[in-house]
Amino acid sequence: MRLKHVKGAEDAVLNSPHCISLTNELRHNLRSVFDNNNPLMLEIGCGKGQFIIELARRNPTINYIGIERYSSVLLRACQKMDAMETPLPNLKFLCYDAEVLPDFLNENDVAGIYLNFSDPWPKDRHAKRRLTSERFIERYEKFLCKDGFIQFKTDNQDLFEYSVISFTESGYKFIALTRDLHHDEVLNKDNIMTEYEEKFVKNNKKINLLKAVKE
Repeated sequence: MRLKHVKGAEDAVLNSPHCISLTNELRHNLRSVFDNNNPLMLEIGCGKGQFIIELARRNPTINYIGIERYSSVLLRACQKMDAMETPLPNLKFLCYDAEVLPDFLNENDVAGIYLNFSDPWPKDRHAKRRLTSERFIERYEKFLCKDGFIQFKTDNQDLFEYSVISFTESGYKFIALTRDLHHDEVLNKDNIMTEYEEKFVKNNKKINLLKAVKE
């Protein structure tokens, strides 16, 4: 699906009080954007922000950063924060590619990573671009806590099976796994839906979920 460009989105995101600009001062010091030592969690590919905004609202003692490389998409998340009477102090956004993260985070900085409906990159030659590839998992380990988790949701069956293999071969164990999240009473109890997920569920598409930790 072609991304619709929003005129002025780049400048609006750049100047938003909810977005972080990755200056040299933040190199290996990204946690300092929050004035506390609360645990930090990331959503890589946060889209329009519905999931991470609700997650941050429910968990005020945890800090969150939503990463989205497309300014036209992230602008919508910033607008949702602007519309709040009191914007969430425990949530910030980054308009960058996730590949920069190891340069701005330290070992054990991140307690959890959320990957929701990531681009499946269906062609075999593009497999390394998938956010659940062994290449990216290795990159997450540079800043993920030893007992930290990675949670992944997708409607794409092929990507999910690929991801199960990637996590297994990278030495992870699954503390949650379902191929039909919305019919799993336990795992769906506290589930927060993304914008994409709401559309998929209305069309009766099954949602896959896994939550993995390093063995």
